Amino acid sequence: MKLFDVYPLYDVTPVSAKGIEVMDDKGQKYLDFYGGHAVISIGHSHPHYVNRLKDQLDKIGFYSNSIKNPLQTELASKIGELSNCGDYNLFMCNSGAEANENALKMASFHTGKPKVIAFNNGFHGRTSAAVATTDNPKINAPINKQQEVTFLAFEDFEGLEKALQTGAYCAVILEAIQGVGGLDEPSTGFYQFLQEKCNQYNTLIIADEVQSGFGRSGTFFAFQHHGITPDIISIAKGMGNGFPVGGVLIHETIEASYGLLGTTFGGNHLACAATMAVLEVLEQENLMENATLLGAYFLQKAKAIPQVKKVKGRGLMLGLEFDFAVSDLRKKLIHNQYMFTGGSANKNLLRFLPALNITKDHIDVFFEALKAELV
Repeated sequence: MKLFDVYPLYDVTPVSAKGIEVMDDKGQKYLDFYGGHAVISIGHSHPHYVNRLKDQLDKIGFYSNSIKNPLQTELASKIGELSNCGDYNLFMCNSGAEANENALKMASFHTGKPKVIAFNNGFHGRTSAAVATTDNPKINAPINKQQEVTFLAFEDFEGLEKALQTGAYCAVILEAIQGVGGLDEPSTGFYQFLQEKCNQYNTLIIADEVQSGFGRSGTFFAFQHHGITPDIISIAKGMGNGFPVGGVLIHETIEASYGLLGTTFGGNHLACAATMAVLEVLEQENLMENATLLGAYFLQKAKAIPQVKKVKGRGLMLGLEFDFAVSDLRKKLIHNQYMFTGGSANKNLLRFLPALNITKDHIDVFFEALKAELV
């Protein structure tokens, strides 16, 4: 049997990793400034993370959600404490797509409405409703296109209100900072208009924090830069530091009932231990503060690179925009400088999504390598 060939692959085979260093099967060391799509939030093989998982595995790794799991209660409390979102309830799942799928389902259950508003260049996953709200026709199969989704541009105040006035929309879903789309985000004014109009027309706001959450933007959630209160928040990627974990924070005004949502693997003991480890390291090492400080330092360093036309993003969810496509530059950074970076739907944008405990020295090394390849 062969693998189903859906991924274009770089010719690199990692076999071990620690911090932001990744070693391949030939003994070559790489610096990881991408973290596997912003998944590695506290560094590869962080000792506290490794010990937490080992200790849990020695006790129990998995049982279904038909029994009590105190780790889930502990985790919900810790997320509420660090995020200042104590007035939400947690449902755990396994991925960002599953989190958004459940978020959309909850919005439709709660309002009794079928339609969704999403935004241009948004990416919310590859499952049925999540992919329907993703602005990429190439990954939407005919079965997905049965979903009723209206796509708008950020800052389209008129289009947003006109759609909501129909009373047909259960939710507006948006990434607080777009990931795959290229690090765009709406203005605070648009966010607050969105909050006002969704309240007026009985439509829920789903904040997709799958990539931007868990401290990456410098606050626990990126929507917190704009002073709004979403009804539902989806989380995944960096929350497990590589362990498959996802979740949905559902505002306490939305009522739960038995059987409304369900999952086999979501919230298992190992998943909870992995996420607790991430939260503990975020807190103990002040990584949200570090993301803010190093984001500012990154911006300062970028100003010295004349080829950089714009810096996008917040905290350590960043992108450098050029006036040329960056695919060749990414290859040079991998094969000449031994560094992982990311691309996006914006072909001119180089994404920088490192672990949140990187240092100024790491950023200095990155920019020296970038200068060498831009000569």
